[in-house]
Amino acid sequence: MIVDPIIAETRLSKVLMDGGSGLNILYAETLALMGISKSRLRNDASPFHGVVSGHRAHPLGQIDLPVCFGTSDNFRREVLTFDVVRFLGTYHAILGRPCYAKFMAVPNYTYLKLKMPGPNGIITVSTTSQHANQCDVECIEQAEALAESLSILTGLGDDDQDIPDPKRHARSFEQAEETKLVFLDPGTSEGRALRISSSLDPK
Repeated sequence: MIVDPIIAETRLSKVLMDGGSGLNILYAETLALMGISKSRLRNDASPFHGVVSGHRAHPLGQIDLPVCFGTSDNFRREVLTFDVVRFLGTYHAILGRPCYAKFMAVPNYTYLKLKMPGPNGIITVSTTSQHANQCDVECIEQAEALAESLSILTGLGDDDQDIPDPKRHARSFEQAEETKLVFLDPGTSEGRALRISSSLDPK
């Protein structure tokens, strides 16, 4: 679900609420756009998986930032811990289960709404289907480009593997020594036919 919370006094318009993520993720590019120095990062972040299938991500570090949802007359502000990563993403940040738990937020993916308790009643955060669809398309395009670049790099690194020889494969077919003629129409001995190995099981 796409939301636009205020993170460290900066409104971010493309933040993904991901209930499947065990981390809150902030991209290094977003950190720079917010004017926050990397010197504020703590070096106690651990590697994690799941961003790119089969690959491990190494965060630059962690940082605690205030996050705010709501309006001026009814809002919630909590401090969340973010893992800052160096790779590019289509979102400004990803808010995972730690954010859901801290804000006691409940998503409704059908109506693209996020609800949480506030000091003056329920806070409802919503987005448009057009905005969500645009972000999904950008995310898919980037994931496909990343997967393609990784497959190219992997292929370039496989020096130990034999490079296929087209001529060898083209001539690798050898006909069975004993064959028999089989007609495609079993009811007649005329028409189209093909040759198969005579040692094949009748079934």
